[in-house]
Amino acid sequence: MRSGVERPVVFSCEGEPLIGILHTPTSTGASVGVLIIVGGPQYRVGSHRQFVQLARGLAASGYPTFRFDYRGMGDNAAQFGGFEHVTADIRAAVDAFLREAPGLDGVVLFGLCDAASAALLYVGGDSRILGLVLANPWVRTTGGEAKSFVRHYYGQRFLQRSFWHKLAKGELNVVSALHDFFSKLGRSMVHAPRHAYGTSGSFIDRMLQGFTSFAGPVLVLVSERDLTAQEYRDLCRSSLQWKAASARPNVMTIECAGADHTFSTRIVHEQMISDVARWLGWGVGSDSRLSHQLQGRQA
Repeated sequence: MRSGVERPVVFSCEGEPLIGILHTPTSTGASVGVLIIVGGPQYRVGSHRQFVQLARGLAASGYPTFRFDYRGMGDNAAQFGGFEHVTADIRAAVDAFLREAPGLDGVVLFGLCDAASAALLYVGGDSRILGLVLANPWVRTTGGEAKSFVRHYYGQRFLQRSFWHKLAKGELNVVSALHDFFSKLGRSMVHAPRHAYGTSGSFIDRMLQGFTSFAGPVLVLVSERDLTAQEYRDLCRSSLQWKAASARPNVMTIECAGADHTFSTRIVHEQMISDVARWLGWGVGSDSRLSHQLQGRQA
């Protein structure tokens, strides 16, 4: 159900026209708006219309919300350069958002998957960014993916009765399964090279730099049933720097029970929207009582 007014906005990024949708609440006292950054090869609607529903849900809670397409995505022309190269697109969207909603003091960035990564790569250069919502941040490496797969997929698979039932009935290709397991186990034992700050390090190093330098409120949403989320959690366990960054007082992490990568079920998605809206009231707004409602669900 719609809440408030929704209208298209055409704006420019380095000479190329971009398209966004502005969701303006019927009435609002909010001093911040939410800019939804799209992750993966998607456009502004999102998988199962999740970004439409998110924007409408936040607008219903009184927060102006803006969702848009990068160059090369959705209805936009030019070439999509990948999430590591969308700084100009995000800046143009922030410009357009604040121009179309002039009463706002600043913007909170919401990003899912590699859009969360893009938000961390961007945040250090724009003082108008007042908060971050990072859903299942993308921190994938070959070794990290294999390690999470071995730990979380195979660890759970071996405990399932259905696995042993299929094995006993000869319904599994044992040779292929063992080859896949040991292949991933081998890759999981390979350590990715480290890079120093200030150099041309990996995108994960640059994400960490953005994370540690941002002093505003941060909400991290971690889906229970998602490999990408588990990779992020494993990184925060294994890296002292990531562990320290995620444990700062300005960072709240919520374990989203039953959620998959895109929060695809109605109940889970509605809970996610509710958590974000309440965090906005606590973390970026003025109602500190809401912190107590969310604290109990922290990971």
